[in-house]
Amino acid sequence: MTAAENVCYTLINVTNDSEPPSEVSLKADLEKGEIKAKTEALKKVIIMILNGEKLPGLLMTIIRFVLPLQDHTIKKLLLVFWEIVPKTTPDGKLLQEMILVCDAYRKDLQHPNEFIRGSTLRFLCKLKESELLEPLMPAIRACLEHRHSYVRRNAVLAIYTIYRNFEHLIPDAPELIHDFLVNEKDASCKRNAFMMLIHADQDRALDYLSTCIDQVHTFGDILQLVIVELIYKVCHANPSERARFIRCIYNLLQSSSPAVKYEAAGTLVTLSSAPTAIKAAAQCYIDLIIKESDNNVKLIVLDRLIELKEHPTHERVLQDLVMDILRVLTTPDLEVRKKTLQLALDLVSSRNVEELVIVLKKEVIKTNNASEHEDTDKYRQLLVRTLHSCSVRFPDMAASVIPVLMEFLSDTNEAAAADVLEFVREAIQRFDSLRPLVIEKMLEVFHTIKTVKIYRGALWILGEYCSTKEDIQSVMTEVRRSLGEIPIVENELKKEAGEVKPEEEVTAAPAPKLVTEMGTYVTQSALSTSRPSKKEEDRPPLRGFLMDGDFYVAASLATTLTKVALRYVALVEDKKRQNAFVAEAMLIMATILHLGKSSLPKKPITDDDVDRLSLCLKVLSECSPLMNDIFNKECRRSLSHMLAVRLEEEKLSQKKESEKRSVTVQADDPISFMQLTAKNEMTSKEDQFQLSLLAAMGNTQRKEAADPLASKLNKVTQLTGFSDPVYAEAYVHVNQYDIVLDVLVVNQTSDTLQNCTLELATLGDLKLVEKPSPLTLAPHDFANIKANVKVASTENGIIFGNIVYDVSGAASDRNCVVLSDIHIDIMDYIQPASCTDTEFRQMWAEFEWENKASQGLGNSLEITYLKHILRSTNMKCLTPEKALSGICGFMAANLYARSIFGEDALANVSIEKPIHMGPDAPVNGHIRIRAKSQGMALSLGDKINLSQKKTAS
Repeated sequence: MTAAENVCYTLINVTNDSEPPSEVSLKADLEKGEIKAKTEALKKVIIMILNGEKLPGLLMTIIRFVLPLQDHTIKKLLLVFWEIVPKTTPDGKLLQEMILVCDAYRKDLQHPNEFIRGSTLRFLCKLKESELLEPLMPAIRACLEHRHSYVRRNAVLAIYTIYRNFEHLIPDAPELIHDFLVNEKDASCKRNAFMMLIHADQDRALDYLSTCIDQVHTFGDILQLVIVELIYKVCHANPSERARFIRCIYNLLQSSSPAVKYEAAGTLVTLSSAPTAIKAAAQCYIDLIIKESDNNVKLIVLDRLIELKEHPTHERVLQDLVMDILRVLTTPDLEVRKKTLQLALDLVSSRNVEELVIVLKKEVIKTNNASEHEDTDKYRQLLVRTLHSCSVRFPDMAASVIPVLMEFLSDTNEAAAADVLEFVREAIQRFDSLRPLVIEKMLEVFHTIKTVKIYRGALWILGEYCSTKEDIQSVMTEVRRSLGEIPIVENELKKEAGEVKPEEEVTAAPAPKLVTEMGTYVTQSALSTSRPSKKEEDRPPLRGFLMDGDFYVAASLATTLTKVALRYVALVEDKKRQNAFVAEAMLIMATILHLGKSSLPKKPITDDDVDRLSLCLKVLSECSPLMNDIFNKECRRSLSHMLAVRLEEEKLSQKKESEKRSVTVQADDPISFMQLTAKNEMTSKEDQFQLSLLAAMGNTQRKEAADPLASKLNKVTQLTGFSDPVYAEAYVHVNQYDIVLDVLVVNQTSDTLQNCTLELATLGDLKLVEKPSPLTLAPHDFANIKANVKVASTENGIIFGNIVYDVSGAASDRNCVVLSDIHIDIMDYIQPASCTDTEFRQMWAEFEWENKASQGLGNSLEITYLKHILRSTNMKCLTPEKALSGICGFMAANLYARSIFGEDALANVSIEKPIHMGPDAPVNGHIRIRAKSQGMALSLGDKINLSQKKTAS
């Protein structure tokens, strides 16, 4: 039985505090009670039968006193009652009383009320006794011609299930339904009839489809979906039929229903790999993303486009649709935009990069004009990074991108400005022809920069790449403009001294007239002194940073001035001008040192910054060739080396991805011709419709690990002991957002256990969805109980509980068996992820929960221990492999992972192995974990400690 053919169940709510009534009282209510009393009594009878009671004495009472009633509620309850009540004797023969029931339902099938007819037909789908169904067949056939569509569509379902279970009762069902389908007008009835023909007689279904294939686009969406499924199955089973039906799939791409378009596009891709088919399907996906308002739908369809891109032959087709894909950027959702930009970047080529860059530049300008929002800043960052990647891959584009992006160096959003600065630094190093343009734009925007971090980066770029006399003079001018009048201390003191007299002014407030208690007028006057506060924003930007106590920018300024001064000395031959420039640079450094030592700034200068300023002063006073080489050559060489390593890593990762995607075929592999493939071989292919249905039901079959022990048995938890009266064990099945507990309960006693209930409770961010219903277990019987637990966040959860039951015939209280705890593993929810160094540092500073694991780690190698940590925590190492290579006795690495709930987890590994103590020296150190939530940090720490203990043992 496939997943689509699973039985449907009726859910019945049971009140927990109700006492089971006696059979005598129920009989009295059913015989003599009013309609309401009979309804309540019938409900209690149904619940008792579900709990295992037989109640044979009530069967005839219900037939005599309840079955003839015309009340709709009672008729609906009777359908449930006849479904669950035992209909046969112990030897398997049909009960005589059921003949009366059969006659009653024959009358209901001829009832004038369409609801009663339809409900009865649905009930007949669940009957498994052919003796009961045989007398009803003429009435069921007659329902196919009823005036109401509700009756007709349920009649089709009833005929289908009867034909599938008892073909001899209605052998001509396919022919009957085919004739019904030809004349039917209602969409839901046609859909049910067509679905039956697909499963019962596929040839008739194809014949019908062939007759109306040109009218398919006029059908309702529910019928179109079934037609798509039929075409998929037929073409996969018999490839020669593709040419016959593929045109129909093309037509369905224009359907008004989004669901039909989505399924038709997916089917078209599986049936044909021709460029026209792939282009039509991709265009359909793009239209769906743009027109659908639900972001979840957009993300799902984007994933389908990304899957298409993974196929090497499809990638070239999608490259022509890059501009259409970029239309998705009109969606305000950040996650959709992120995926769209990544997809566009993967598909960009020399043919379309120019158009892509134009669109992205427009989007960047739009973000500048848009109202400030958290997502606007993040979106701007995404655009900057995408343009950065385009410019690196296609250097010709850099010249048009740089002027637009450099406007954002003055942005108040430091993260976006930092991304622009990183891009500019890489561009100016790699592309010599762009240096004059970059320097010119940098000097234009330099005075508008608002954040100190960006200011430091801009100073470094100007100091490193200004190579002409004019540019060097311009840098010095901008620095003096940004610093204000020097010496700084004297200037600030003069301001303070000069502003005392005019600021403090004695003013007399106007005298208001007041009325006393006596009714006479008096006047009141007061003298007040006002001193307007000095506006700090009037200060130039660099002086503002220094007065705030940020002297790290002063160290950067000193390095920049030293570089340009040394370069100026080499360019200009006039000694007087050389000395004047160097003296001006030294004066700026000296006045900053003086300011740092004074009490004017909010924070005094640090010793490190003093050392750097003093070093630069000494270098400029001596001007030795060695220092000139270090400042003007070695710095740039280090940057060049870093960029080369990064480029090499990117190429390596792209090569690995392309190797994964490339289809490797061995020379001696057999060639499969679709036209020559036997039908039984085609059936081995996976049915996409069946897989999607299983995924929706949470029954996806995960590929088992290569280790035979890593199977389902590893996830079975024993809950009770073998000597307990009730033995229980649970299989823990973890889906994405919920956990399904499949608990096997075994009665190990010789007594009947009534109201056997599994009671569960949770600890952590887990929530029990529903309480499992009670069971009745015969002696030595067993049963399976399923319980669903919702998971809301990533942390180690615990499920605990007990099993309570009554012993049949015993007068004692309820018995209880306590269960062992079930621990939910956090690793099922954590996946490796990547982020930039800047993002890592930002999250590290923001996250407030930290967990530190530190202990002796044995005598393994540092890299071996790091790999062990990565395996046990599912995290990804962000530190490049080259930075970890070699043996130096110390290793530091950054790790990152993200949960399926979008929670970030950071870790820093710092371990040491003293080289002088030999290869057997112990590895010591600590691992610091940071996360936004306490549960995530604690759970990861516990996991690491547990893995260390296992390694040690």
